[in-house]
Amino acid sequence: LWPWLLASSGLSALVQLVTLPFFPDSPSYLLIQKGNEEACRKAIRKLWGEGDHQAEIDDIMKEKDAMASTKTLRVLEVIKERSLRWQLYILMTVMTTLQLCGINAVEFEEYLIPYVSLGVGLCECLSSILCSTLIDRFGRKVLLWGGYMLMCSVLALLTMTLSLQHRFFWMHYFSVILIFLFVVFYGIGP
Repeated sequence: LWPWLLASSGLSALVQLVTLPFFPDSPSYLLIQKGNEEACRKAIRKLWGEGDHQAEIDDIMKEKDAMASTKTLRVLEVIKERSLRWQLYILMTVMTTLQLCGINAVEFEEYLIPYVSLGVGLCECLSSILCSTLIDRFGRKVLLWGGYMLMCSVLALLTMTLSLQHRFFWMHYFSVILIFLFVVFYGIGP
């Protein structure tokens, strides 16, 4: 059964491979990158139906003008630019904590137990759905702080359950549940 479950993920890839050529290109890509306004109008009509879509095209043109007036910075220029310094510090902090939070260990260990791997995949799916609904309501900062706090709590509980797993037979199952929670909190937060 396990090889069939693993192979089932190829079904969605096959569906995407077959249907992708029938989807229109992005209207903003066609107008901004390619400069083809007629293809942009055709893609908008295909996506949104017939009607007057001049307002959308005007918005895309404003975006194109804004992008043209923005100067592209090199890496050293970004580092030297004082107005970008705090954003750079925040980005480095978030990326560092992502690497040190422990999700790599969970991702590595999940493949040792086949059905745990399936559960982790389902938890990742659930967390992406939850995150997309929660981020508009609470904002990114709250989700980052909350995710890290909940992940720390789960890791503390996981340490306790691993040290007690020889005393109670059900502690193994509780540890797996905590791993699933860790993955959900990772997906919601960081």
